[in-house]
Amino acid sequence: MSEHSDVVVVGGGMVGALTALAMARCDLQVTVVEKNSASVFDVNDHDLRVSAISDATLQMLKSVGVWNDIQAVRVCPYKRMLVWDDASGAETRFDSANVGHQQLGFIVENSLMQTALWRQLATLPNVELRCPASVVDLSLHQDMASLTLDNGDVLSAELIVAADGSQSTVRALADIKVDGESYDQHALVATVTTELPQQDITWQRFTPTGPQAFLPLVGNRASMVWYHTEHRISELKALSDADFIAAMQSEFPERLGGVVAVERRGSFPLQWSHAQEYVKPRFALVGDAAHAVHPLAGQGVNLGMLDAAVLVQCVIDAMSDGRAMGDMRVLRRYERWRKPANALMIKMLDGIQRVFQPADRSSIQSGSLKAMRTLALHLANDITPLNKYCIRSAMGLSGELPELAKGRLPSGVPVSD
Repeated sequence: MSEHSDVVVVGGGMVGALTALAMARCDLQVTVVEKNSASVFDVNDHDLRVSAISDATLQMLKSVGVWNDIQAVRVCPYKRMLVWDDASGAETRFDSANVGHQQLGFIVENSLMQTALWRQLATLPNVELRCPASVVDLSLHQDMASLTLDNGDVLSAELIVAADGSQSTVRALADIKVDGESYDQHALVATVTTELPQQDITWQRFTPTGPQAFLPLVGNRASMVWYHTEHRISELKALSDADFIAAMQSEFPERLGGVVAVERRGSFPLQWSHAQEYVKPRFALVGDAAHAVHPLAGQGVNLGMLDAAVLVQCVIDAMSDGRAMGDMRVLRRYERWRKPANALMIKMLDGIQRVFQPADRSSIQSGSLKAMRTLALHLANDITPLNKYCIRSAMGLSGELPELAKGRLPSGVPVSD
């Protein structure tokens, strides 16, 4: 069977779903191909995977009409952020009040966002959801693109968007190479219940063995991130809950407060990656399919959402001017807009990782590195314009913003809830 759509989005995660929903809200015919079965968020369950969404991402979710649904379930706003170096004692504080905002962002469960986006997609007559389905072949031409599914169906489109993650199948089929590097560290993520009530601050401490981070959740709950060697993370995952709590409380700062219970734990390796190309004729990469960054600043999801918003902006602008959405001049505009910004973020986070967590861990106390860390944190804390710039950057408010990140669809297309 052969079908035609304006846009085919491969990957139904948060970035892919946002891309598809925004395109559909702009009256395009959209097909979403997702290899997993559609899942429904259970409000009685709690997703281990959470994201600190920026103000820009918040505006995007509002633009496509899903934020109210997400907020009605549960979100945790945070107003302040604290970063400090355990070796030097230097610290930086960020406060939303310094830039006139009520909060820096929200901590939201990934599956909650994804479910809200999918529910909206399922209500639109111009959206077809293909799941579970996998792509086995891809064909790109100047005037059309097509892909073949594992059941033999062929989908053709004006534009194919790859949003199928860091191990993207369609990126490989498009023969796009990726640069990258793995870090000698893994991250353990744990959802815990704490003695302290809900807080409005996130914090991150750099230690000789790796960063430790705290993300507040609704109620007496928090998401803890513990960076360490692969061996140590494996040891921590194997501990009983009681022994894990004891290990956490002995190594985490006192400001964490007492840990009452552990809900669940998981881990993942750390790496950065960047596609050498974002676009080909009738084809574009977004999100993790295009790039992966070190998670220490929590910017991965926000960068991917901005990719989606910019791609939609470029497509709608082109159509308004009578140009084909998959034309390389249109897609190059998207690449020029997003690739340098993502490359800068990758380099910045990689640089922070290497200064605060050098490959030779014995050098973390060296005079030059210690002085560099102290200076960086003091400058970010004490110089008001720099502090405000860091806050606005983390909130996704710096640089040229697409319409979705301003709370509206491109070209003033109204949202129809």
